[in-house]
Amino acid sequence: MLLGILVVLFFIPTADVTENKILVAQHPLLIVTNQTATLVCNYTYNGTGKEFRASLHKGTDSSVEVCFISWNVTKIRSNSTKEFNCQGDHDKDKVIFNLWNMNANQTDIYFCKIEVMYPPPYVYNEKSNGTVIHVKETLIQIQEPQSTIPLWILATVTGILALYSMLITAGFFNYWQKSKKRLYHQSDYMNMTPRHPPYKNKGYPSYAPTRDYTAYRSWQP
Repeated sequence: MLLGILVVLFFIPTADVTENKILVAQHPLLIVTNQTATLVCNYTYNGTGKEFRASLHKGTDSSVEVCFISWNVTKIRSNSTKEFNCQGDHDKDKVIFNLWNMNANQTDIYFCKIEVMYPPPYVYNEKSNGTVIHVKETLIQIQEPQSTIPLWILATVTGILALYSMLITAGFFNYWQKSKKRLYHQSDYMNMTPRHPPYKNKGYPSYAPTRDYTAYRSWQP
């Protein structure tokens, strides 16, 4: 009889501690490639709490509270700090934190904290192993503006311009050849300008041709 009472007294405190204990499990690593992350905090709780508060903390010392969510039987409320874009949601035995517009500077370890606010006693989970959120840098790609003109139109216009340029070049070359031949033929005409005498004589007109005096010499056989 006494032994049975001792056994009951031994198990009563253990049952109370187990009932009010909150256990939290998180994924160890979360890689973010599109600036959006979803962190899930799975928890177990067998107590009689009716009002809860769950928060997400950043850093090894959990010094920065990113956002939180509180709920009771009928109402859910969520809030986020200015430095983060975060929205919390509760679903049965898990709390989901959705983060967006994240940057590489926000790469860190994040911890979930779940608290029983009412009724007393106040209970919260022991610190879990946390989740490392690795936010990769996004490379900004500059896209060249695409032309709205179809390719075949550009090819046609380019071909027409090339043909027009060739015709102009051929016409200019033909004109240059004809001009060159015309100048060559003009240089073949005899110069009909009267020659001036080798010496000046008064009364001898300057425009008269030079007289050939050999014609007055006597003919000698």
